Amino acid sequence: MYTNKVKRIVAVHDLCGVGRLSLNVVIPILTTMGFDVCPLPTALLSNHTEYKEFTSLDLTDEMEKIIFQWKRRKEEFDAIYTGYLASPRQVHIVSGLLEDFRRPNSLIVVDPVLGDNGQLYTVYNQKMVEEMRKLITKADVITPNMTELSFLLGEKLPEIFTDEDIKNYLHRLSDDGPQIVIVTSVPVLDDNHKTSVYAYNKKGDRYWKITCPYLPAHYPGTGDTFTSVVIGALLQGDNLPMALDRAVQFILQGIRATFGYEYDPREGILLEKVLRNLDMPIQTASYERI
Repeated sequence: MYTNKVKRIVAVHDLCGVGRLSLNVVIPILTTMGFDVCPLPTALLSNHTEYKEFTSLDLTDEMEKIIFQWKRRKEEFDAIYTGYLASPRQVHIVSGLLEDFRRPNSLIVVDPVLGDNGQLYTVYNQKMVEEMRKLITKADVITPNMTELSFLLGEKLPEIFTDEDIKNYLHRLSDDGPQIVIVTSVPVLDDNHKTSVYAYNKKGDRYWKITCPYLPAHYPGTGDTFTSVVIGALLQGDNLPMALDRAVQFILQGIRATFGYEYDPREGILLEKVLRNLDMPIQTASYERI
């Protein structure tokens, strides 16, 4: 009997009581796009770590119990999406999850959360970088920012670089395993009012670039938001440049909807103001092949 089954996505992220990031954005975005999100929480935080004080409950042991029950129940998933992992042990657990639940048509996405603004997050060290390098080899898609790109490559990137330099970096990471490598928050030379996203698809050996306005505000969770929209778009059947375009436009809409409010930016973009835009067609295509 034919059934039009809703696709299921495992989301391996932390959960914050306050702050629009991690599972707090992954679940609403992907459910709005029509998917069944099955969370596998890595930690429970009172609020995210950009606040001076927070509580954090490590859920490593519970992760293993949840996965054990899923295996007993013979659950099946169409995609697995990993974000913040609290320790090398959690990386090992996720590696086992991928081995146990990957199917021929599964989409495996690793957002290699390690750091930003040129520095590792304070909870991480070089051991975590080494383990993340191993994890990305098992992914179909990875979405590092520029800082994470540098740590994954194991070298300090120059302050001035060309499209060809970025293409080389993406190709090198793809050689390690991922079919698609997307790097976000790439500065545009000689124009600090713009930022770029670059992507490489090993299938077809194609590179893509999207340049968009840079708004002078920092909102935690935009990386989780971007990757979630990319995943949803790919699972809906978009090609890579269209998925990138959809995600970039959504981020811009979210930031613009938030920017004018008297509001603590640490809470993230006002996602609830723009969620319905995920059902709208893309107005203009801004990607280019490089």
